[in-house]
Parts: sequence; structure tokens; C-alpha cells
Amino acid sequence: MKMSRLVAFSSSLLLGTVLALTGAGVAQAKESAAVDYVALGDSYSSGVGAGSYDSASGDCKRSTRAYPALWKAANNPASFAFTACSGARTGDVTAGQLGPLSSATDLVSITIGGNDAGFADVMTTCVLQSEATCLSRIATARAYVDSTLPGKLDAVYAAISAKAPSAHVVVLGYPRFYKLGGSCIAGLSEAERSAINGASDYLNAATAKRAADHGFTFGDVSSTFTGHEICSGSAWLHSVNWLNIGESYHPTAAGQSGGYLPVLNAKD
Repeated sequence: MKMSRLVAFSSSLLLGTVLALTGAGVAQAKESAAVDYVALGDSYSSGVGAGSYDSASGDCKRSTRAYPALWKAANNPASFAFTACSGARTGDVTAGQLGPLSSATDLVSITIGGNDAGFADVMTTCVLQSEATCLSRIATARAYVDSTLPGKLDAVYAAISAKAPSAHVVVLGYPRFYKLGGSCIAGLSEAERSAINGASDYLNAATAKRAADHGFTFGDVSSTFTGHEICSGSAWLHSVNWLNIGESYHPTAAGQSGGYLPVLNAKD
């Protein structure tokens, strides 16, 4: 009698374990497979700097090593639309990237706002001109983030909600570029590097506020990039690259997989 009860208990425990391993696994696979995912945004989402660009994407430079493509490969969603494009501003997203969104869309990711705030011009100014001119240009960018960018982000976020009302939207930010007191012995001054980092934080704070007000989730990548900034000795960001200027100050493949993908995974 005691042995029969022990056998029965052991059998039920084994069966429960099998069901947990197989049934739950099937349920999880079905859940992932049911996701319809759309990846929007600028060059930080398209994967500029990561290489392995899809030739069909042309100047948008969508990379198979960009975090949206990596998420797709790992999760096998029911559908995946990748419309992020190098150089995109908020108006480019609303005008040309929202086509795949629908009431069936479950997940949306986006990085946007850096180009509106003059990211490329800030870095060009700081690399080529004086420290005073650099700091002045950064101040101008911060003023734009205060006065104009919130309304442009609102327009994008409202358009996403209108087309994909049931989607979970993850808005990802931008990394700090420089490790202060790091290994760089030439280039920008510490004051310039500090001001650029501060401008990134300022942009992220404004973006996070607008995202929250629309019920979206903000993904801060500054922590995942900590220790991997330019001047860190283990950078996940390209410094200025005179041979391929477009990749300058963009994440490497390691920055996409180690800096961006974990944040999307934590927020999806």
C-alpha cells in the first residue's frame, strides 16, 4: 500500500514535470509565434554601424545585426516588418514607416528624435570646430529638445497608437558616447565629451517623458553601454571614421546585441 502510494505520487510528479516542460514550452512558443512585431526608427534601429546591410534596404541601411533583426531571429514572431531607416526624423516615420502597423500589431520598437535634435550637426561641429563653438551648438540642440521636439514626438506616438491601438510600444533611448577620464589621448576635450554625454541624457529624459505620457515603455540603454563607451578601451560605439563617416558615433554589432537587444528583451 505504501509502495503503491509512493509509485502513484512519483508518477504524478513525473507527469507534472513533463507537462510543465512540454506544455509550458509549447504555450511559450505559441505566445512568441503569435507576436506581430514592427520595428520603426532611425539609424540606431536600422543598424548603421553594425555592417551586414540588406541590399534591398538601400540608403536605409537595415542590418541583419540590428537589434530588431536579432529579436526576430530569437523569437520567431508571426510577422516582422522592419521599416527603420538611416537618417530618419520624426516626420519621416509618420510619412513613410507606419504602413505595416495595424490593429493586429502586438509589439513596436522605435528610436527617434536624435536627428530632429541635430545629432549629426552637433558631432560635426564638435569634431571640426572650437570647443566654444561645440558647446554653443550643444546648447542650441538642448533648446530644441525643450521647445520643439516634444510636439514632434507626440505626433509620432499618437500616429502609432492610432494605427496599432493594441500594441506594446517600446521607445529606446540613446547611449552616452564617452567614458570620461578614459583612454583617449586626442580628439575632443573632456568638457566637450561631458557636454555631449549630458545632451544624450537630456534627450533621453525628454523622450522618456513623452513616451510615458502616451502609455509607452521607455528603454534606457545607458546602463548596458556603461563600460563600452568611446574611450573605454572596449567600445561598442564607433568613434569618428573618416573612411566611412556615416558609421561614426553609431553602435557596432556588439552594441546592437549587447547594448540594445537586452533592453528590448527586458521591456517586450
